[in-house]
Amino acid sequence: MNFTVILDNVGATWIVNLILLILGFVLLVKGADFFVDGAAGIAKKLKISTFIIGVTVVAVGTSAPELAVTIADVLKPDGGNVVIGNILGSNVLNILLILGISALICKLPTEKSTRMIDMPFLIAISVLFLILGVFVGGYVTGTTDSGAFYFKGIMPWWCGLILFLLYIGFMVYNVILATRQSKASLEQAVATTMPSESAATAEPQGNLNWYKKIGQKYEDLKEKTWFLIVITIFGLAIVVIGAQLVVDSATVVAQNLLRIPTEIVALTVVAFGTSLPELITSVSAAKKGDVGIATGNIIGSNIANILLIGGVGALCSGSRGIAFTMDGIIGGLVSLLAAILLFGFSMGKSKSLGKVAGIVMLMCLVGYYTFLFVNLGVGIYIS
Repeated sequence: MNFTVILDNVGATWIVNLILLILGFVLLVKGADFFVDGAAGIAKKLKISTFIIGVTVVAVGTSAPELAVTIADVLKPDGGNVVIGNILGSNVLNILLILGISALICKLPTEKSTRMIDMPFLIAISVLFLILGVFVGGYVTGTTDSGAFYFKGIMPWWCGLILFLLYIGFMVYNVILATRQSKASLEQAVATTMPSESAATAEPQGNLNWYKKIGQKYEDLKEKTWFLIVITIFGLAIVVIGAQLVVDSATVVAQNLLRIPTEIVALTVVAFGTSLPELITSVSAAKKGDVGIATGNIIGSNIANILLIGGVGALCSGSRGIAFTMDGIIGGLVSLLAAILLFGFSMGKSKSLGKVAGIVMLMCLVGYYTFLFVNLGVGIYIS
């Protein structure tokens, strides 16, 4: 059957859901921006250390899209199929795509504490996540009518509690570490993660075009507590709406129009959309030479994806649990290998990620997606 005929039959549905998918991605990105700005501003008003803001509020904010997509999917009557793919797909993209591109733009040195604590911790919880999903809740295996092997495991709700408590412990560790640092060290850390307010107000109002004037007005309003509260709530609302649009439209496009398994969509389309905040932040930081945020943002986000989002997702699933399929196993193994690859390059002679590391990461990403679409038989099926 000609593909054009298929488009004629489902053209309206295709166009509408594709528009909704793109709109959902836009809302996710902008909602996360507003949430981070508002929450960070409120924390500063409350006299909370700005370093602590970076490792808590900002980390949660950049992971808000993944969290919203997870909750939106789990709360659906037949949901839970996007959660694992969203988490693991985002982690793969964060390291192989985002750090790969960032390393090509600028050499990314890694601190000793990051190499000795954060990266090994990420590797350890990646292994734990696989164990909880594959072995703990029981699983079934078999073959389909076509002879293909299938696997389906369940991650019970109480595994989510374990993951969530580990995330709380990780955050407590960061808070204790932050309080032990000097005031000068805290201010220096903030300088690499947050733009200078003085730089934003340096240009006279008369020299600004309409777009820059709106941006300047926005920066001025961020000094007011009421405005910070408004954009925090507004940002979260946009993230939730965007997440719902992404989950629903991606499912329709994949299952009904392209006949692609939901897990593959989660590992690719949904994972990329929810990783856009990290991508924009890290690449922008690398261009400006702010190498600290480029690596720290990704490692912190991956830890939050596994422990916070995985934990909350499993808890919200109730007695049903979260489905862990063969696609999840493959995604989990690739996510683990990506973390090991990151650790290996960071432990090299230069203690940094350079162009060679960036090229290798991007090549690994291409290989992974090639495997998904070829060996797992993903494609446009025409009958």
